[in-house]
Amino acid sequence: MTAPVRTLQEAATALDGAAVLARAVDFFASQNGIYAAFPEKEGPTFVALRGQGNEELIIGVAPLPEGTRVTGSSYLFDQQIARFLSTLPPYVAPPEPPALAEGDASTAAP
Repeated sequence: MTAPVRTLQEAATALDGAAVLARAVDFFASQNGIYAAFPEKEGPTFVALRGQGNEELIIGVAPLPEGTRVTGSSYLFDQQIARFLSTLPPYVAPPEPPALAEGDASTAAP
């Protein structure tokens, strides 16, 4: 018998990490019946939730410039994680600084 394959889902959001983790706790606690999950362990960059049948799901966060990368993993809560990630405001990357043209006076040696 092979072990189930854990799925890792990822999204980027404009929210900071603490706000994402707080939203995750609220979102999964408010799910109906067998899809509810509650915090078991928490840290500044993750929350581990436990649901029906002792199912574990993990939400992790990592900083991005002006936003947060969010990952979620579980054996059975894949659809609920996808739904949670879809509720987060989208990430918009900061604009790249303009490239200097060759021969630009600001790059010339004194």
